[in-house]
Amino acid sequence: MKRFTLVGVDGNAFSIMGYTANALRKAGLKDKADEMYDRATSGDYYNLIAVCDEYVEMANEALGLEDEEDDE
Repeated sequence: MKRFTLVGVDGNAFSIMGYTANALRKAGLKDKADEMYDRATSGDYYNLIAVCDEYVEMANEALGLEDEEDDE
């Protein structure tokens, strides 16, 4: 399975939150979606991006997906 990432996701706030909620559901973390929505909407757009990025990474970790960084 490919890692979840916000790169390339439509920049609309609702699209970003929907993508993040979907990643959480696929990772078996459906219960975290409401928490994510509450935190993401508690501040400005930059807060929303930071919160969603945090939860996308949480979904990746739950699925055991590794970073795609090159080994140097």
